[in-house]
Amino acid sequence: MSAADLAAHYTRFGVADRLLLTGHSHQAWPDVALQGQIEAFDDAALAVDEKWGRAFAKADRLRAAYGELVGDPGGDIALGANTHELVVRFLSATDITGRPKLVTTDGEFHTLRRQLGRLAEEFVRIVRVPAEPADTLAERLASEVDDRTAAVLVSSVLFETARIVPGLAAVATACERHGVELLVDAYHALGVVPFNLDGLADAWVVGGGYKYLQLGEGNCFLRLPPHAQHTRPVITGWYAEFAALADERDPTLVAYGPGATRFAGATYDPTSHYRAARVLDFFAEQDLTPTRLREISLHQNGVLASAFDELGLPDEVVTRDRDTPRTAFAGFLSLRAPRAQEFQRALAERGVLTDSRGEHLRFGPAPYLRDDQLRAAVAALGEIAS
Repeated sequence: MSAADLAAHYTRFGVADRLLLTGHSHQAWPDVALQGQIEAFDDAALAVDEKWGRAFAKADRLRAAYGELVGDPGGDIALGANTHELVVRFLSATDITGRPKLVTTDGEFHTLRRQLGRLAEEFVRIVRVPAEPADTLAERLASEVDDRTAAVLVSSVLFETARIVPGLAAVATACERHGVELLVDAYHALGVVPFNLDGLADAWVVGGGYKYLQLGEGNCFLRLPPHAQHTRPVITGWYAEFAALADERDPTLVAYGPGATRFAGATYDPTSHYRAARVLDFFAEQDLTPTRLREISLHQNGVLASAFDELGLPDEVVTRDRDTPRTAFAGFLSLRAPRAQEFQRALAERGVLTDSRGEHLRFGPAPYLRDDQLRAAVAALGEIAS
């Protein structure tokens, strides 16, 4: 199916007539997403408080999909509205008081940057390893792991540059040697880079579908490794014992349910799961598999990179990493420009939606965009920068 054919399923977002290059942040939703939201309302109207059985079925559909996407079909998947709440629960399950050291990078998204920074103001030592060069990042992270470390937290794809971080299995080995937990953020991988657990069987994996999977807000997950069955997160909601509410309880003991339920929160809005279930079915119908999505992503990023190079702009104005092959990048083209924010605003005024992070101007394609749309967006940058 061509991009033009696919765009016909996104009429409400008008993707055929708009230059939406924020695909690494918020892709358009297919029209069927609205059907999911209406279904959530209809179930509530029909069943009222009995709607939860239907809602839980949607949640199970989402868990199964995430299990497949991270290479752990049938694995334990906890769901959350956002990655922050899941990361906080994860941290509360580690020995952060007995091992008051966390290892991470200086290239993590704000979810980790802010929360870890606040913990560092209190009682935790945070070691931030420089994210660049990405090719040696795993090795440098592993060298910081010791018996005082509670956890290592690292992205599989860096959110500013789209660089895929190779060799994370080496970090997992170091963590296993010292009894340290490893959390891998796969948010910028799912939907553009096939993810697997080779060498990461004991790692926790966090991510969501707000970006490349077109699931919208409220659809994040935490993949639990097998040994998580023995953890007791301090930050815990009453859904973590939902299955045992009718049992006789010991008031002196906080009980946890089996599997991923021990990382559950509390009452939530299930509408996002209805929307996600419809979009997941749509992806299956359109054969938008991880392999196919990777093929599309590499092609589109190649179009963007070639179009940018053809502009011949001075490196001091705007440039890109030409030393690293595009296969080492994930879903977007990151350009380095001192005036990145200014360029972003000027592009928006011309109807080209991108975004910027510091000196990084990010062009994020999506499967429903045609090649001529991508080239038109880059041409607009050329007009502005020159």
